[in-house]
Amino acid sequence: MLNKSRRTRLLWILGLLVAVGGTVYSVLRVFNDNLVLFYTPTQIKESPPPGRTYRLGGMVEEGSLVRTGDGLTMRFRVTDQHNVLAVTYTGITPDLFKEGKGVVAQGRLENGTFVASEILAKHDENYMPPKLTQ
Repeated sequence: MLNKSRRTRLLWILGLLVAVGGTVYSVLRVFNDNLVLFYTPTQIKESPPPGRTYRLGGMVEEGSLVRTGDGLTMRFRVTDQHNVLAVTYTGITPDLFKEGKGVVAQGRLENGTFVASEILAKHDENYMPPKLTQ
């Protein structure tokens, strides 16, 4: 049988292990909930990701950009040179967003169309911002 001091020490150690384990579990759960994965149109066509938010990356297909009457909603297609995926987005796009340029869209796949909640324009490593006019 354990004496009182050993029992108290053992309870403190067990309590500390439970607290550390709970903290690690909570941190990993929050990290997993906020994880946003990146997919190409081909990866989405081959095996659509589950119903969570993810990022779609590729090139905006030439001639595919159509803006609706409200000026904020648009439809376009993203390609990775092998497959094409239709995208809809409502909001303001970055200045670098154009047909034939790279794009990363964050959102969900709904009925075969990617519904974007955010658009990020990509640029190459040689990007230079436009000159400021004074």
